[in-house]
Amino acid sequence: MFKMRALALFSGGLDSALAIKVVVDQGIEVIALNFVSHFFGGKNEKAEKMAEQLGVRLEYVDFSKIHTEILKESPSGRGKNMNPCIDCHALMFEVAAKLLEKYDANFIISGEVLGQRPMSQNYIALGKVMELSGVEDLIVRPLSAKLLPPTKPIREGWVDREQLLDIQGRSRKRQMALMEEYGIVEYPSPGGGCMLTEPNYSYRLKTLENDGFLEDNYSFLFHLAKYGRFFRMESGKYLFVGREHDDNLKISEYKDFGSLYIVGAGTPGPAVVGYGDLTKEEIIFGKELFARYSKSKGKSNTEMVVNGVIEEIEALDEKSINEKIKKYQVIL
Repeated sequence: MFKMRALALFSGGLDSALAIKVVVDQGIEVIALNFVSHFFGGKNEKAEKMAEQLGVRLEYVDFSKIHTEILKESPSGRGKNMNPCIDCHALMFEVAAKLLEKYDANFIISGEVLGQRPMSQNYIALGKVMELSGVEDLIVRPLSAKLLPPTKPIREGWVDREQLLDIQGRSRKRQMALMEEYGIVEYPSPGGGCMLTEPNYSYRLKTLENDGFLEDNYSFLFHLAKYGRFFRMESGKYLFVGREHDDNLKISEYKDFGSLYIVGAGTPGPAVVGYGDLTKEEIIFGKELFARYSKSKGKSNTEMVVNGVIEEIEALDEKSINEKIKKYQVIL
């Protein structure tokens, strides 16, 4: 017996989960696609637990390279920060459409809500996303379907429009009430998820873009910029300094992409990765940053491991190091 199947754009969050539930309850099989870029998505417990609660199959789709190109070009513009939401959503639909045959699926759903985001989810923007995707007639937005023009899956009766919803606006109260009604209680807080909407990170990424490094082959810089403190001496010369234990672990993962790597020896302190052809003075600055943010705070001699060699520097001149930090730190 033929069974209708849909692919869902799935973050693991409230809206995409509810959209799946509404469609699954019509007897339609759904495969959840979690899109992976350098800035969101990827194998995570949140998405997997939610997929398990919904009883759907979860697949990860890595589109990092083409997403970076869309970010760089941003033909429809960006939001308040570095987020090209309209082009990003259109790209996800476009990629999902190419997977319809692979998964023997008939149409695509998403958790987008009319009016939830004033720039990227207003009536015109939702229409533009569909147009840019090239597959507009196969897209269903279950949470706002009663407020939007019917697409083929609704017109052809694959999905019963009367069982879809008419949610609009920024409040998530109705979605949360419905999830409780469905007995799905373990879901993350609404909002967030994409680093490109975060102001401080966007400021760092914009710095890399201005220096000509918003390219997929420099994606390690995108990741390094997510953690700790970021210092720019000049274009292509950067220092990344851990702020806490988790930062140190993440920064250290990218040490092989750098020209400088500093960790603690006798004195506990941050991981430091330097990128670029650093001068002697810039390497010294990296050592000073280690000392300044180490347990000694630079007030006494500080021991460290610099590119595998144990070194020690004398107590810092507090005024001098604070001036350098103020000059070179990339901070909003």
